[in-house]
Amino acid sequence: MILKILILFGVMFALMIIGAPIAVSLGIATITTMVTTTNIGLTSIATACFSGLDSFPLMAIPFFILAGNLMRSGGISRRILDFADALVGSITGSTGMVTVVASMFFAALSGSSPATVTAIGGITIPEMKKEGYDPAYATALAAAAGTIGVIIPPSIPFVIYGVAAQCSISDLFLAGIIPGIMIGIVLMGVNYFTSKKYNYGTKKKFQIGTLIASLRTSIWALLVPVIILGGIYGGIFTPTESAVVAIVYSLLVGVFVYKELDKKAIYEALRDTVLINGQTTFLVGISMAFARFLTMSQVPTSIASSILNISNPILILLVINVFLLIVGCFIDNISSCVILTPILLPIVTGIGMSPIQFGIVMTVNLAIGFITPPYGCNLFFASAISGVPVTKIAAKILPMILVMICVLMLLTFVPALSIGILG
Repeated sequence: MILKILILFGVMFALMIIGAPIAVSLGIATITTMVTTTNIGLTSIATACFSGLDSFPLMAIPFFILAGNLMRSGGISRRILDFADALVGSITGSTGMVTVVASMFFAALSGSSPATVTAIGGITIPEMKKEGYDPAYATALAAAAGTIGVIIPPSIPFVIYGVAAQCSISDLFLAGIIPGIMIGIVLMGVNYFTSKKYNYGTKKKFQIGTLIASLRTSIWALLVPVIILGGIYGGIFTPTESAVVAIVYSLLVGVFVYKELDKKAIYEALRDTVLINGQTTFLVGISMAFARFLTMSQVPTSIASSILNISNPILILLVINVFLLIVGCFIDNISSCVILTPILLPIVTGIGMSPIQFGIVMTVNLAIGFITPPYGCNLFFASAISGVPVTKIAAKILPMILVMICVLMLLTFVPALSIGILG
């Protein structure tokens, strides 16, 4: 058992250190361990990959990616920004506030953190720089706000977790609403005090007429989460089917209402979706094989037994949170979720935490990983937009990470904040 663990994780981390892609590292580590320590045929890896991907809920991933791309190209994200500006643009740190609020709205459309950073940060980071914000701070805020993209439903990581944990994706979507809003509020708080201290942002006057006019033009965009979530909880369609509905709706609004979605934009959205989904699907398939081998080797059971030897449930949850925060610094959300869910879920359910609450806690933990070096993909996306080095962004993002960890602790020890909404 110990030999398998050493070879498996040793090979995986060694390959990651030399720069190999995570999916390749997982696959080679699994093959190496199977060849050297078992008599299991290598065809079982291919079987595990295909059987893991043979899941109806997983079909939601490419559909949500395409829906997000169409919304970004079809003028929906621009209308959301205009509405957020009319709503909170008069508060201290105006454009920073708009960045957070618009990210919360766009999170309810895309289900992706990098997509949220690109769609919202691509517009607001240059605006913040023009208004005198420190470029590193402006970039950090957009990157941190982008993490809300995987917490407020619909969320691609919730789909992955729901499949891995065999629990209701609809319940996960519903449970993610309050945590996502909480993170948005604390980020707005950080922006308020930072902007007040350094006099960031321009002074704008709140005008009810402007808000109403903006609401009128953006109503088609704001209806997307209402249609998606209303349809799911009204029993009209499943989470996977809701992603298809989002695509059709985005096409209709982008082409016929806002008239900004042409053939070229549709082609680019389809091309980007194929590229992103190809990477994601390959990663999920290899992760499924990796997780299957872990289960066959009884690694999850052994680790669970060791952690459960800790008598204090509070200490167990703290250890798991620290572990997930560290993992998020090195491994992406999807791989971490597929690999660690079968290991950690029996532990937390053994001390009374529901699978839904743990899904929220795990997703928030790994979402923080989007903004923590060295992995921190949001940092790299935001850095590409602003041209600010990641090292400078990381220094400015620390207060945002700290307040997000405070929210994480509340979600861990106050179940009502996540699963209370389920009644």
